[in-house]
Amino acid sequence: MSESETPDSKFKRVMLKISGEALMGDQGFGLHPPTVERIAKEVKIVHDLGVEICMVIGGGNVFRGLSGSAQGMERTTADYMGMLATVMNALAMQSALEKLGVFCRVISAIRMDEVAEPYIRRRAVRHLEKKRVCIFAAGTGNPYFTTDTAATLRANEMACEAIFKGTKVDGVYDKDPVTNDDAKRYDRVSYDEVLAKHLKVMDASAIALARDNNLPIIVFSLDEPGGFRSILDGIGTYTTVHG
Repeated sequence: MSESETPDSKFKRVMLKISGEALMGDQGFGLHPPTVERIAKEVKIVHDLGVEICMVIGGGNVFRGLSGSAQGMERTTADYMGMLATVMNALAMQSALEKLGVFCRVISAIRMDEVAEPYIRRRAVRHLEKKRVCIFAAGTGNPYFTTDTAATLRANEMACEAIFKGTKVDGVYDKDPVTNDDAKRYDRVSYDEVLAKHLKVMDASAIALARDNNLPIIVFSLDEPGGFRSILDGIGTYTTVHG
């Protein structure tokens, strides 16, 4: 990369998707404020480069609709509870970002005007143009759809150039690298391979939506300090899911 070429010349607008579990640190449940602050600092570093950032945060650290359904709760009710959990996480991230001086908006697919803006696409695009971070909460507003699908949907609507999925590992592996020493990491993998081999990147509907719109998914470790920024520099360890 030449000196005149800055990282923001590669990506102008991106979607950062992180799980709710990423916010709980070493705890088994809930929010860990120092971890939220650390992730917010990573976002600020990239935002300061001039990159427009959208975010979607899961709710699994508070409530996961699928597990609630598995325990006998009606699926639709459980999913709506999961959506509310994502709003809590979005508000926590908004607070952490604003403490760092980053202007931020929480935009909810379920109306709750006292705490978040309703989702209006043109208004959200305008926020991004004004260099505000937009955190999309409450999934798609519909049960049976995950926050992975919500992130892919919003990324397409906002004309993002890529989805950055922050995980516990530094890419996509053919098997769980935590329990398998011989796990192989992919540098690049196609959408069809992800679906055919059942690789745990995102759920099938999210992958299919990304494939249909040729939206690359970059999987990297959120635990690696500077990991988000390093990918924009063209370095670091990650996997690209592509067409």
